Amino acid sequence: MDIKYNLKPASERRTEPFEPQGDVGFGKLRTDHMFMMDYKDGQWQNARILPYGPFEMMPGAMALHYGQSIFEGAKAFMHDDGEIYTFRLDKNAQRLNRSADIVCIPNIPEAVQLEAINALIDVDRLWFPRQEGACLYIRPFVFATEDRLSVSPANQYTFCVVLSPSGAYYGKNLNAIRLLITTQFHRAVSGGTGASKAAGNYAASLRAGKAAAEHGAAQVLYLDSTNEYIEEVGAMNHFHIRKDGTLIIPEFTDTILRSITSESILALGKELGCEVRQETIKLSDFIADIEAGEIVEAGGFGTAAVVSPVGSYIFEDGRIVTVGDGKVGERIGHIYKVYTEMQKGLRPAPEGWVRKVERRS
Repeated sequence: MDIKYNLKPASERRTEPFEPQGDVGFGKLRTDHMFMMDYKDGQWQNARILPYGPFEMMPGAMALHYGQSIFEGAKAFMHDDGEIYTFRLDKNAQRLNRSADIVCIPNIPEAVQLEAINALIDVDRLWFPRQEGACLYIRPFVFATEDRLSVSPANQYTFCVVLSPSGAYYGKNLNAIRLLITTQFHRAVSGGTGASKAAGNYAASLRAGKAAAEHGAAQVLYLDSTNEYIEEVGAMNHFHIRKDGTLIIPEFTDTILRSITSESILALGKELGCEVRQETIKLSDFIADIEAGEIVEAGGFGTAAVVSPVGSYIFEDGRIVTVGDGKVGERIGHIYKVYTEMQKGLRPAPEGWVRKVERRS
């Protein structure tokens, strides 16, 4: 792929490594540049890296009216050798195309996605925050730009990648959260867009998130449309751990987004020292097993937090069910340690999971 470089003047770019004095937060900052590429006349074209800034887009752009927009979220880490490495970025590229298929957006070859992201990271590598637990959060996204008001797949799109220098999601320690078990709100139904990272899925989740806050919960535990089976935690995959150490993740369906973290945990079962499997999980059985002490830990898997431990669940009638002692369990702590050490290069990862961002200039 031929990438055109239209970079900021040297006097306006970062010229020294980013060494923040305080917490930089998660997802708040941007680097100097972004990658863009356009789809028109039946092909992706005009790949370029340019200064981060506003888009020029027509008011009739179809993404604004019909929500034809998807995104991804990945991370890159600095290892002890001072180089930056991506983690399972190929899985994100594959998932972007699965999302694209669901909302009728043309696929972007995986190799093109990977080259675009690596080229951008290389240009802005000085923006990596030099502090414990930090990462470069990678946000690729695609949206329809055709200026048309009829409802059908667009013929023109923009693919963009931006980078966010981010600190540790939880600071120094994992914290247990509370989830609202809701029968009022549903994230997705079979045959819909639930298995994609479509922007509209996240807009639809905001109302449920507000309801969770009103119940003193951090997020929602979504059930299927029959309110019988467990599906997702907000924007994460749910999981629980039984007292024999078995870790269980709900079966992937067309209403559940395949978390790359979940897929990685499934592949790492032996490395984690436990059995990992997927099941269809009935809510009534899940609650009964917590109360009987058969389920001792629970949480969510996702890119941003890696692991979000759940200390308790609250029903809409105010009933509270506490998992174990309500604190972060040892097994979850171990999973988090193993996984993040692989990301940081402190522990060997399976072949191909960690890839160096090569220096191009």
